[in-house]
Amino acid sequence: MSPVDSLPIHADEHRVRNDRPLLTNDGPQRSPDAPRPPVDEPPPGCNEPDTVEEPPPAVDDPGNIEEPPPGEAPGKIDDPPGKPERRIDLSSIVETDIPARLDRLPWSRFHTLVVVALGITWILDGLEVTLAGTLAGALKESPVLHFSNSDVGFATSAYLAGAVLGAIFFGWLTDRLGRKKLFFITLGVYLSATGATAFSWDVWSFAAFRFLTGAGIGGEYTAINSTIQELIPARVRGWSDLLINGSFWIGAAAGAAGSIIVLDPAVLHPEYGWRLAFLIGAGIGVVIFFMRIWIPESPRWLMTHGRAAEAEAVVAGIEHQVYGERVPSRKDLPTVRLRMRRSTPLGEVANTLFKVYRTRSLVGLSLMASQAFFYNAIFFTYALILIDFYGVSAEGVGWYVLPFAAGNFLGPLLLGRLFDTLGRRPMITFTYAISGILLAGIGYLFKQELISAQTQTMAWTVVFFFASAAASSAYLTVSETFPLEIRALTIAFFYAVGTGIGGVAGPWMFGALIDSGSRASVYSGYLVGAALMVAAAAIQWRYGIAAERKSLESVARPLASAD
Repeated sequence: MSPVDSLPIHADEHRVRNDRPLLTNDGPQRSPDAPRPPVDEPPPGCNEPDTVEEPPPAVDDPGNIEEPPPGEAPGKIDDPPGKPERRIDLSSIVETDIPARLDRLPWSRFHTLVVVALGITWILDGLEVTLAGTLAGALKESPVLHFSNSDVGFATSAYLAGAVLGAIFFGWLTDRLGRKKLFFITLGVYLSATGATAFSWDVWSFAAFRFLTGAGIGGEYTAINSTIQELIPARVRGWSDLLINGSFWIGAAAGAAGSIIVLDPAVLHPEYGWRLAFLIGAGIGVVIFFMRIWIPESPRWLMTHGRAAEAEAVVAGIEHQVYGERVPSRKDLPTVRLRMRRSTPLGEVANTLFKVYRTRSLVGLSLMASQAFFYNAIFFTYALILIDFYGVSAEGVGWYVLPFAAGNFLGPLLLGRLFDTLGRRPMITFTYAISGILLAGIGYLFKQELISAQTQTMAWTVVFFFASAAASSAYLTVSETFPLEIRALTIAFFYAVGTGIGGVAGPWMFGALIDSGSRASVYSGYLVGAALMVAAAAIQWRYGIAAERKSLESVARPLASAD
């Protein structure tokens, strides 16, 4: 008789969920070699027995995961138990309390490390975008490249086009292969391509490398957003998501400060300064690669892909880190019942987006497209505005970006908690509407030549204090209001379509408007951006979802739900 067989079974074991991970399987009769489900209920029609004859657990049964043997430390968070996973039984149903256990966790060192290791993606993107903006003058003055304003706009659009296609492709892979695997692949694409940009020899090579860099960043958005959403507790999901997205502007500030140094002809030759800036971005990517090694796969993704034992191991490891030996009871936690699946057919994805949740799709598309146009059109071309209309030198542009970046970061930081307390619907509506109104007003002052470069920079700082929170809430909305199984691909779809409509067209259009030399023409572009933001605010107010402090599974029922 095995040691497991000799253990006494208490009479109330079948009633108390805290004694073992809650994982039950319902389905057709399986072979004797398959794992046997735990006996949680007496047979129908029988009185409650004094003891329960529980069968020995299978080697991959998660029943022994939560409590390590005395004197032994628990394994790593993402250690799989026992043997490799068995082939997925698509007829089985898993009942689990994993979502509730993740949502009840207090904020801990684990969550802080997740935010830092994954959220740094937005710092990278901010660095990239700022480099493209602040280096515009250096690229025009480069004796090798000799860029025109149109060339700068073309390269910017190439970066955004890469982000669009990369988001779609890597988003599809993220839902199929898992979150963790993809955020390493996408980071590898990014750091390789941005390093190669430093060796560009003409506009076509520069645009090609920027396209690949964008593909890596677009893939990062989908893998990272879905992972963070699935690991952060529901009560702080709004604030943390806005703060992470707002960290884009830490990268923007770093890029602006760095450009002041690398573009100073007294420090570096003008032809080498901009090249060094891109190499620094690649170096940062290498550091981030090693920061992510310890992060586990999303338990929510694992539990729907036939890897329930691994999901239990991950959550048990997180609980051990957070609670130590005082893990709270799971007796009254809600559960979800999920039918196993390997992947989600594209037809089901389309049906979910355009039929089941068509109004949510309208909201997501309007929020993403309007903020993409607003940001990419204005920020990507801000250096050109300063140089062409205010006579600011190329090496001095960074000083004007620093306060701009500060306002963008402070917006999500100071307004973020209101998205969890006052709610998503009123806060998203307000930030979008006020951003559009302020843009139209500041644009009019620019047209009438009533403001200087310094005054316009301070005005943009105020406008983007609100616009940054608005833009971050767009990513929050599309990542929390659709089902788990298609979360990454949904983020990719709205990011791609929104950026394709607003982001790719915006910089090209504004580049042409700036080349015209007419303030009135540029102002017409500002009015388009303002109108899009106000229209998105109206759609959000009418159709927005109150997702604050709710579990992801209650906001959008999983496609694999068996309830």
